Amino acid sequence: MKKLLIVFGLVMSIVCQGQQISRELKIVEFSGRGYELGLQHGKELKNEIEEIITAWKKNASNSLGKDADLVLKEFFEYAEFKEAIMKWTPELYEEVKGIAEGSGQRLNDVMVLNLLDEFWVYINNLNNHHCSSVGVPSRNGSPGYISQNMDLENYTDGFQVLMRLNKNNDSPEQLILTHPGLIVLNGLNEEGIGVCVNTLMQLKASSNGLPVAFVIRQIINSTSKENLLSFIQNVNHASGQNYIIGIKGEVYDFEASANKVVRYNPNNKNGTVYHTNHPIVNDDIKPWFEKYHPNLKEELRPTSSNSHLRFKAVENRMKSNSEVSDVLIKEALRSRDNEDNPVCRTNNENGRGFTFASIIMTFSDNPHIQILAGPPDEAKYKKVEFTTKK
Repeated sequence: MKKLLIVFGLVMSIVCQGQQISRELKIVEFSGRGYELGLQHGKELKNEIEEIITAWKKNASNSLGKDADLVLKEFFEYAEFKEAIMKWTPELYEEVKGIAEGSGQRLNDVMVLNLLDEFWVYINNLNNHHCSSVGVPSRNGSPGYISQNMDLENYTDGFQVLMRLNKNNDSPEQLILTHPGLIVLNGLNEEGIGVCVNTLMQLKASSNGLPVAFVIRQIINSTSKENLLSFIQNVNHASGQNYIIGIKGEVYDFEASANKVVRYNPNNKNGTVYHTNHPIVNDDIKPWFEKYHPNLKEELRPTSSNSHLRFKAVENRMKSNSEVSDVLIKEALRSRDNEDNPVCRTNNENGRGFTFASIIMTFSDNPHIQILAGPPDEAKYKKVEFTTKK
């Protein structure tokens, strides 16, 4: 399949630590499936993949105090995900192989980029997990939304990518937020099925479950509500994760761990859900994170933690409003109620992470996304539609 052209969009200038820098949302478009799809990805973003692998290794070495290749060796002695990937999403394993082949990189160097949450679980570090997500069901003729500030580690800045996967006989057209070498961070398909995610490090993990990126891509590739809901609740999850799923205007929220999947529903009158990075209903907690157990009394919970403060900031905007529009969602995603623990995170290069990108997915007769690279208070959202819906 012939590789399609890269389109460049949304270039912005910002001031970071006194210096003006450009941040670009690179839009790429691919066709095909499996290995062929990955090969296109690897060839088109070859230089960027080499750069982000180098940046990943430098960050890992600095953070963990030892050579990144040794860290990788030890991690893949722990990681036994291939069997689950081959069982549930074999084409995605081939896609990752294609990315490695197309970019000329070692398979494990590319694979670890696709095991983002699993590596975080392995090093047991809560510091960089600051994503904030919102779901709004369609009501009274108004569209539904799911949205997210995707927060990542500082070294990923400048690598923001929106990947368009063209429709084929087996898959709908898809718009996917990612970075070079990674198959997905979140996304939406043309049928109006999308997903946003939040790391829940406190929940028990499995070294042989299906990794988060592969779960996400399976969701975005879905067209059947019944099959999708069965999949998310029955697959063996590798990492603790919250999934806010939009299905043609309906919104579902599931907290998934290695041993159980529990639906979260705050029963708000307006139907909204929202999440940050601590479990609310799933009690499958690691012993060393017992203070995050959802059944603890209020006075025993870490309510001044980063995740709890961000949760409250989003809840204050979403819970009581009778009508929730994208304007209110943007207000929540741009909020800085607590300057040390904001929903919207500037890249201060302080090792605490930043808002890599912000996305709002709209569920209407014409599903589409609004997206920008970096924190949402530093630029305007860009609307991106599906080619089949224009």
